[in-house]
Amino acid sequence: MLIKIFKIVLKSLGVLAFAVWTFIFLVSFNDGPTEIFPGGAFTSGELVTGEPDWSFARNLPSVEFQTMNPVSSRTTFIMIQDNRVFIPSGYMTTWWGKIWKQWPYQALEDGRAILRINGKLYERTLVRITDDPALPGVMSELARKYGGNFETTPEMMTEVLDSDYLWIFELAPRT
Repeated sequence: MLIKIFKIVLKSLGVLAFAVWTFIFLVSFNDGPTEIFPGGAFTSGELVTGEPDWSFARNLPSVEFQTMNPVSSRTTFIMIQDNRVFIPSGYMTTWWGKIWKQWPYQALEDGRAILRINGKLYERTLVRITDDPALPGVMSELARKYGGNFETTPEMMTEVLDSDYLWIFELAPRT
């Protein structure tokens, strides 16, 4: 009896795993991400040229961005500081972050990206920021919008960033 139950549970887990894999595979071809699941290349949106005033994005909860190599898109937080655009990548030192978070490592190799906000596309370059005068303001903005205690002291900010748990990328204008 116990063996029969074990076989049923094992088969059910196999079917569930196949269904999840199929879903993730299929959404990878979407025009952008689906909630927390990465999507494919952006196929819609109007390309914006020139550097905008980013204040319109200050209170947006999230945006979409696409990396170019490999082509993949995802949803992320956004922080605006001194008319510059920043996105975070947390959990970088955790086991699940090392599995789940591949885009930051790929961005170090090829930083070309496209940011999509309200149907507008902005060609950008992902640049990891580790020492920049804007970082205290970026961390304060991260805490303001999403909670957390990132900006409490300069020492705490330095510790979080130096530990590599949290990476901050600027979406700089593409040259």
